[in-house]
Amino acid sequence: MKNDSNVATGRVDVNDKKNRISGRVFKWGLAIWLSALVAGCQTQPPQTGEVKEQSAPSPQIVELREGDILRISFPASPTLDTSQQIRRDGKITLPLVGEVQAAGMTTEALQQNLVKLYAPQLSTKEIIVTLTSSTFPVFVTGSVIRPGKIVSDHPITALDAIMEAGGFDYTKANLKDVKVIRHNGDRVKNYTLNLRLVLQGKESKPFYLQPSDIVFVPERFSWF
Repeated sequence: MKNDSNVATGRVDVNDKKNRISGRVFKWGLAIWLSALVAGCQTQPPQTGEVKEQSAPSPQIVELREGDILRISFPASPTLDTSQQIRRDGKITLPLVGEVQAAGMTTEALQQNLVKLYAPQLSTKEIIVTLTSSTFPVFVTGSVIRPGKIVSDHPITALDAIMEAGGFDYTKANLKDVKVIRHNGDRVKNYTLNLRLVLQGKESKPFYLQPSDIVFVPERFSWF
């Protein structure tokens, strides 16, 4: 009887040890899982912030200029709806109010001005100005086939403008020293472009023109 009791007691002790070991393993696994969960929660917000920061577009202000075509809508008075092109003097002509300055303004600023001008005639103060087409002039001179003014309705590079002017006069053009003259208010900036690299198929960053830029292609051995 004593031997049987000892054997039974030994079995119970072995089972107790197994249970204690299993409990410890479970606790360790639970602690590791909780630590990983907390760490994941702490690192997630910065990743979300970075995505938002990268995807947020930067605001761009577009000023109206000569040649732009505007669609002006009056939701409460559709008979006044009109499409207007900004003239050389920077103005448009509208029914009831006459000539209105448009060049140099944004569409939002023009809308606000029109609401004030039409206030005595309209019961509902809502006017929508939409830019439907935009054109701008650039000038090409020097050693090109057809120097002069070029009007574009899409982004245009210096090389594009030269091609629109008939291309280079290869008998005398200096392709490595093309100048772009740009007026910024009261200041004048000059840029020098090596367009020979582009024509040779070498990688280079395109130079996009801004309204009223002047592209000058000098002659070889020119003092300019």
